[in-house]
Amino acid sequence: MIRVLIADDETLIRHGLAAILGAIPDMAVVGEAADGLAAIEEARRTTPDVVLMDVRMPLLDGIEATRRVVALPGNPRVLMLTTFDLDEYVYEAMRAGASGFLLKSVPREQLALGVRTVATGDALLAPAITRRLLEEFLSRPAPGSRVPPNLADLTARETDVLRLVGRGLSNAEIAGELFLAESTVKTHVANLLAKRRLRDRAQLVVLAYESGLLRPGG
Repeated sequence: MIRVLIADDETLIRHGLAAILGAIPDMAVVGEAADGLAAIEEARRTTPDVVLMDVRMPLLDGIEATRRVVALPGNPRVLMLTTFDLDEYVYEAMRAGASGFLLKSVPREQLALGVRTVATGDALLAPAITRRLLEEFLSRPAPGSRVPPNLADLTARETDVLRLVGRGLSNAEIAGELFLAESTVKTHVANLLAKRRLRDRAQLVVLAYESGLLRPGG
């Protein structure tokens, strides 16, 4: 059973999401929150597997709430919800540890798929919103951010895999590009996460762009 917490300042949206997910056999809505601070407290109290987090909320925005939630015991995953397909704040949420992004207008089937995807430890990188965010924002680190890390500790094959992860390809697609077994790609991805102490593929995408390995449009 996937335990889900819903954080959104709009009551109708919270209740609507709760009704949709509550009707799915393998999911249980364990709590709701109307602002970022409440989201953190509810996440601490209910220990969800996935938090559906609105980007813009009162008291504490979804970005800072995400940063604090992913640090809680149990390693909850955060799936960001946004109204806009080019929300400037979603980039910072990705850097804060969000594992995926969905538009609030997404069909219920895609909502359920998104929750399952991040619950299993993967990242939701397929929707058009993510590709457009990469093009628009990932080449622009926030002012004062650390010098982008170099990739000297990676093998040539790991670098190839990182480049393709950054382009949004799945393990199966990467395997086809590099003429490797999908299990081998999974091993390379796991090694990349371990070497850089990252949570999931979303953070690998950030690494690929911020290190200079990829450039938007490249």
